Amino acid sequence: MNVQVLDARGDPSGSYKVDVNRGERVGRVSSEWFSRPDDERFLSLGELARAVRDRAERSRSRVVETALIHVEASRSDPERLSLILPGSDTPIAPTHWSFGQLASQVGAPAAYLRQLPAALAGINLQYGLTSHRAEQIKTLEIEDGRVELRAVTGPDYGRIYDQELVEAVQRIAGNGTGDTRWKVPGVLDWSTGTYNPHVDISKDTTTLYASDRDIFLFLVDDLNPIEAGRLPDGSPDLFFRGFYCWNSEVGAKTLGIACFYLRAVCQNRNLWGVEDFEEITIRHSKYAASRFAHQAAPALERFANSSPMPFVNGIKAARERIVARTDEDRTEFLRRKGFSKAETQKVIETVLAEEGRKPESIFDFVQGITAVARDKPHQDARLDLEARAKKLLDRAA
Repeated sequence: MNVQVLDARGDPSGSYKVDVNRGERVGRVSSEWFSRPDDERFLSLGELARAVRDRAERSRSRVVETALIHVEASRSDPERLSLILPGSDTPIAPTHWSFGQLASQVGAPAAYLRQLPAALAGINLQYGLTSHRAEQIKTLEIEDGRVELRAVTGPDYGRIYDQELVEAVQRIAGNGTGDTRWKVPGVLDWSTGTYNPHVDISKDTTTLYASDRDIFLFLVDDLNPIEAGRLPDGSPDLFFRGFYCWNSEVGAKTLGIACFYLRAVCQNRNLWGVEDFEEITIRHSKYAASRFAHQAAPALERFANSSPMPFVNGIKAARERIVARTDEDRTEFLRRKGFSKAETQKVIETVLAEEGRKPESIFDFVQGITAVARDKPHQDARLDLEARAKKLLDRAA
């Protein structure tokens, strides 16, 4: 099989015919896209970096003795609490998020405390802090006109600042707008089945997000499509490389990076035709910063600069490995891999409907399994099928 990295300029429209009926559908980016208000959407990595860097520069973190924290209820605002931390006379206002973290640290029900008048909630919280067994907490404070408490965690929390992840992405993706091969994605035209990488970056199309609690970034290398075999009609089966990553410096999420190959991104930012999905997650434990520096960031850089040949060769091997030529072979192959009778029949029927023939190769079966997985209403069942399909593909490679 000839492997090509095609040039987008070869097509006057800059669009590519893709087959999104193959591979997996991943909805993580779409979920972010639906939930983010305009003030959490950024049009470039530079703009995003400035925002997270600015808040990091105005923040400070320290470990304090819980018994020395004083809770104050505002006389002028019966619903407002503030904290006096050791070494400072300046009241600190907890955010909604940090109040919940603080309550959790001392074993108090945050939802219940929020329903109480501030004075009564303060008494309960003060008691919890005074009798807190762990004795210490780590705070993240920010000054922006007034001092706010952004986060409260255990003393061994390994904070990775959002700016550290953004800077790692900038090293490979520049501004994320096309100044390097990595950029905000284009969009799939469902009416023609073509993917257009040339879409203006706007608040509606961007995939660069940040809130006061977290960040999420998704970029693709969609100006350099990769041909990995042929479709039944003889046209090339095209892929693009992509990755997304996320973090929360206030303890709302782990840090994570997912790298994969995909065939298209639609307007709603669903990822279609995903193959070879790999994910790294790092909990913010004591040595999290070291793990990010020595494991996650280098892994992202390796993926960004790597050759697509291992992926292409894996697809080639799966296409060439024939495992079934008769109905009996097909049934036996899937049942031996742990698929039920109903699942087996569904996989075979799906391949027949989409390809115009019954499955023969490992690749045929993988495509059938992932297509069946897309129709599963429950996430656990869908993820189980997708994992089993990936295992088949890995073994073929």
